[in-house]
This record gives sequence, C-alpha cells and structure tokens, in this order.
Amino acid sequence: MNQEELELTDQLALAELRSYVESPADCPPASRPQFLIKQKLSSAGTEGTEMILSCAYPSEYPSVLPDITVRSSGLSRAQQAQLQADLKKHLMENCQGEVCVLAAVDWVKDSLQSLLAAISPKKATPSSVAQEAFSRLWIYSHHIYNKSKRKNILEWSKELGLSGFSMPGKPGIVCVEGPQAACEEFWSRVKVLTWKKIMIRHREDITLDGQGDDGRPAQGMDSLRKFSTFEEAMFDPHGSRGNHMDLGQLYQFLNEKGCCEVFQMYFGIEGR
Repeated sequence: MNQEELELTDQLALAELRSYVESPADCPPASRPQFLIKQKLSSAGTEGTEMILSCAYPSEYPSVLPDITVRSSGLSRAQQAQLQADLKKHLMENCQGEVCVLAAVDWVKDSLQSLLAAISPKKATPSSVAQEAFSRLWIYSHHIYNKSKRKNILEWSKELGLSGFSMPGKPGIVCVEGPQAACEEFWSRVKVLTWKKIMIRHREDITLDGQGDDGRPAQGMDSLRKFSTFEEAMFDPHGSRGNHMDLGQLYQFLNEKGCCEVFQMYFGIEGR
C-alpha cells in the first residue's frame, strides 16, 4: 500500500497517540485514530472504479472489531448499504480477536468487483465465451483450528457443488474439485479470511471440450472427480492440543483416492 492509498484524517488523534507512546500517561488518549484506505479496481469491466474504506481503531483493538465504512461511486445507496452489512457480518464471523483491516480490504475488493460485474455484465461474443473446465485445487494452510472457518469451508463447498475434503489441524489441507468457476469462487472466499499462511500448493485444470493441460482428451465433469462428496477428514488426531494428524493415514487416504502424488508436494517426502 503506497502513500496515496492511505490518508490519515484525524491529525489530533494521531498526535495524542504519538505523545502517549513517547511519554506514557496513566490513561491512553480517548480519541481514536482514523484513516482512509483508497484503492482502484483493476479487473475487466471495473477499471478505475475507486473504493474508499474509512477505518477507526477502538482502543481495545483487535479484541474489539474496528469500525470500517465502505464507499464506492460505482454503487447505488442500497447496494452500498448491502455491502456494508455483508462486511459487518463477515468481520463478526471470521475476524473476532484478530488483526483484520488488510484482510477486510481484500474482502471488500473481491466483493465489490463481483457486485459490479453482476450489475454490468459484458455482452458475450464467441471469442470471449469461456470454455467449461474442471479444476482441482490443493490448498495448504499453516493451520486450521477456528470452528467458524471449518464451518465456512464445509458450507461453501456444499453451496458451490464441490467435492473433496478438508483436514483441520497443523498443517491444514483443503482439496476442492468441480467446475473451475466454482473452485475459483471458493478460493476467493477462503483466501480473504484471516490466516497465518495459506496458498494453493498445486492445481489441476482440464478443459472439457478439448484437452487438459496434460494433453489428454477431455472427459465428463463427474468422471474426473476423485471424491464423491466433500467431508472433513480426521486422521487419528494427537499431540497436546489434538491438532496433529497421522500423516501415514493421510497418505493411505490419498492413495485410495488415486492422488497420492500430492503428498510429496505438501510434505517434501514420499509416503508409504
């Protein structure tokens, strides 16, 4: 984030906070630092649309959620109010007690781009119509403990018609497979939650009306699935917090599904 994207709006509060940090008094200042985050969208059809987040930190942050207000010239008043309500719900469900402003910026950007795309859909042309594709995403997280996140993963995969599994604990593993657009939507929702580390470790993409990225003829969507449903998989949890899984059992599970090669991609060792 550059200097043009961050604007401090309450210089007095900033000065009082700086004075308190340099020479702590008995009580912190009552005023709350406020600032604006300004960013422009860059996806197709939304280029140049500006979004502005007005943020204020309560003194108890991050134990107490920050006050964040969203504005965008591309939205009507009703759409802005709905986006604001959705953001508040997202923060309450996923960010309690965690540092979350940057994650909120990413969430608003993704949500705003999706909303604007729905408002002003492009007219499809033969060259712009995307070919239907199947994807399988192998997602790695430093850990998955939070019950709300685990619930989201299960609910979103069901909502989007994806199969696969999630393994909570440390590390956390999520595999989703199904229509490429649904997989991308799942990833766009998951990645903006608050994580210590999360990434797509490996992905497989196959175009259904042509050839896959390995050159093989395309197959039907369901015939490509290695999982019949989506489930949360537990493999003999152990450790002081019960947050470590038996990797041998994980390898056997992957082997039974015909995808044991990803074990080495995750852990750098061959399973047995």
